Amino acid sequence: MSRSVSTASERWRGDVSDGVAAWTGTAQPPHALPPDPVGDGPEADQEAVARKILLDQLTGRARTRHQLAEKLAQKNVPEELATRLLDRFEEVGLVDDEAFAREWVQQRSTGRGLARRALAHELRRKGIDDDVAREALEELDADDERETARELVRRKLRSVQGLDHDRATRRLVGMLARKGHSPGVAYAVVKEALER
Repeated sequence: MSRSVSTASERWRGDVSDGVAAWTGTAQPPHALPPDPVGDGPEADQEAVARKILLDQLTGRARTRHQLAEKLAQKNVPEELATRLLDRFEEVGLVDDEAFAREWVQQRSTGRGLARRALAHELRRKGIDDDVAREALEELDADDERETARELVRRKLRSVQGLDHDRATRRLVGMLARKGHSPGVAYAVVKEALER
């Protein structure tokens, strides 16, 4: 009695009893798959799903309307529904681009030492309207910005101690430029610090 052995291309899939039955030639018709409670359930309510996406995004930190709209688009939420929900979230104060911009400017200017130019660029990338960004940036005082630049240079001075004057100046001015400080402010602050 000869048995046909399955080839490598006809790999067996299933549980052990199905494998034994296939090997011995006593295979029964394939078993029906167990029911899928998630897949067989009712369709999800699009609005409820979109609302959950928004609430999840807002948990832990504020986001701009633009960021939230992008997230909803990634999740294939219809644009009309997204707009309606975002309008409602703005109405109740869960989405507030003006407050976001003010807080962003405050945190990033004090925490990271960023100047207006760098902050304006970041706000634009986050989808903040130019007028809203301008208003938030006006709260930054020019004297505070200069003092922030001084503090950044003070912290960095140790790392340039062994360098000649020109190289130290270039490094410190470059660091301030990356933080968005103007060349005039950067050179003045660095000159003042190195002369001390």
